[in-house]
Amino acid sequence: MRMIYCRCVLILLLAVLFSAAAGAEDFKPIFDGRTLNGWKAPQMSYWSVEQGAITGESTRQNPVKSNQFLVWQLGELDDFQLKLKYRIGGTDSANSGVQIRSRVPADGHVAGYQADIDRGGRYTGALYDERGRGMLAERGRKTTISAEGKRSSASFGNAAELFANIKKDDWNEYHITARGPHIILSINGKVTAEVIDNDRADKDLSGVLALQLHAGPPMKVQFKDIQLKRLKMEDRKKVVLVAGRRSHGYASHEHNAGCLLLAKLLNESMPNMHGTVYTNGWPKDPTAFDNADAICIFCDGGGGHVVMRHLEEMDKLAKKGIGIAFLHYGVELPKGKPGDYALDWVGGYFETFWSVNPHWRAEFKSFPDHSITRGVKPFFMDDEWYYHMRFRENMQGVTPILTAVPPDSTRREGNNAHGANPHVRARKGMPEHVAWACERPDGGRGFGFTGGHWHWSWASDDFRKVILNALVWITGTDVPPDGVPSRRPSIEELEANQDYPKPNNYNRGRIEKLIEEWNR
Repeated sequence: MRMIYCRCVLILLLAVLFSAAAGAEDFKPIFDGRTLNGWKAPQMSYWSVEQGAITGESTRQNPVKSNQFLVWQLGELDDFQLKLKYRIGGTDSANSGVQIRSRVPADGHVAGYQADIDRGGRYTGALYDERGRGMLAERGRKTTISAEGKRSSASFGNAAELFANIKKDDWNEYHITARGPHIILSINGKVTAEVIDNDRADKDLSGVLALQLHAGPPMKVQFKDIQLKRLKMEDRKKVVLVAGRRSHGYASHEHNAGCLLLAKLLNESMPNMHGTVYTNGWPKDPTAFDNADAICIFCDGGGGHVVMRHLEEMDKLAKKGIGIAFLHYGVELPKGKPGDYALDWVGGYFETFWSVNPHWRAEFKSFPDHSITRGVKPFFMDDEWYYHMRFRENMQGVTPILTAVPPDSTRREGNNAHGANPHVRARKGMPEHVAWACERPDGGRGFGFTGGHWHWSWASDDFRKVILNALVWITGTDVPPDGVPSRRPSIEELEANQDYPKPNNYNRGRIEKLIEEWNR
């Protein structure tokens, strides 16, 4: 009997240890302990690394006249837990904080939620809205904010007793949890403040992480062991858009500008979705995909495809049921192992010496009965529509979404990697699939789309609706009956964030006429 008891205790102990280890592994360091790589401030002279800690310091020789902020550059926070250690020195007026889900205006003064820190004890452990609504919850209080911005607050602890738990001249562990509108602050294992922010006008569900050095007398604040854990969203689905580096020229293969625009329109139109963008290649954020429901990649393809050095990592994500979409050149992966992965993930890919990439006007007159085609009306687009993809055998699990008949002129003579081959010439006059959906045996979904060469195409309402519908669908979410109801982006929005300057022959009037023609 005693032996059975001991075994049970041992099994229970091992289970606890394994559970704790698994929980610890979910947190990933976002400060390397040696450099400020991945962190940036308008005035870096206030920031350094000392003995393994990010250090913000003001002196009489280098005073801080306005609040300074060191911003984490590698990603944004949405639903998460953040753990870090801090200590603060100077007079009792010394003040600092950790900005979460915040914004960076043009002047560099970060605005938004702040987990407060000060030496004197007036603010430490409180949740403050920097450059916004001010104090949201003092230490020891829970605040609920209604959709209209009305607040109700109640005490759950004694502010003085909670401050007594904080070490004035040593390291303290700050633990910040944000899930949807609910934010909880803890220091040294005790909850110090809690806010449920339902304010329609002012709540922030995502934004930057930053560390503050407050204006005032000389002081020093330090942060170390900074670790982030992303939390699965409860009321939203998350799409991570990965944009490749700059490529062709103005208004073509605009991966960064295109992904930023799609995410913006998706977030505006679908409250139950959250799109976030990583620009210029594979994310350096170690937590980038940890709470993703879908990944959309818009990049140059072939050997330079952003996934080429991350095939196994991507495959593990797919096997978890995460949706995957490839746009335009992003549908091309090399034949062999990368191409086989693409068949598994999205059901088809551009295979050299099999597929072709001509520019032509595709007319889409009818659509299959599929969630991605909801609300899509017949349309046309002049684009670099790749076609004759390598699909799964017998199109197993693959549904064509956009199909058109290319002109015979696109089936050129010769045999080369991208522009011509006998397989394509043998299909003259036959329809070709240029967008498709796939359902994987693991329950995940995939989408391939060969258009998107021209950045202006996002102003075509039906062209854009296909993509936004697909982004919703690959998360496993129901597409609205009439499709995603996005507004048409303005010319100024289309011009924004492009990788190249406007050429001398740029003709805005011509673009406006094209957009009008597409949407008649």
